[in-house]
Amino acid sequence: MSGKLAGCLAAAAAVATGCMDFDEPSDYPCPPQGTALTWDNFGSGFMAQWCVRCHGGPNGYSSRALNNREAVQANLQRVFVNAAAGNTTMPPGPDDPPRAERDKLAQWLACGAK
Repeated sequence: MSGKLAGCLAAAAAVATGCMDFDEPSDYPCPPQGTALTWDNFGSGFMAQWCVRCHGGPNGYSSRALNNREAVQANLQRVFVNAAAGNTTMPPGPDDPPRAERDKLAQWLACGAK
């Protein structure tokens, strides 16, 4: 079995058994009172700590840069389904953001990542 096929089968098994969390931004509406979370007091720090090592533009592993507010807003859906709330695909590796930080990310994104 090829490595690619094995990876696809493993992903399918994870989905079938409920091991992956595919929450959408619409599952986490912005609170009626809004959020106090902003790029300056939350987003920039979260991205710097957890994302820009790989998603930092030309010097990162990914061509998808997440090093400014506008880039995060343009990729909001993708960031959410990979890293916010119960979604733990990104960042890969053993050192992940705590769930409380992922929940803050979900709220910040749900409110427009401003």
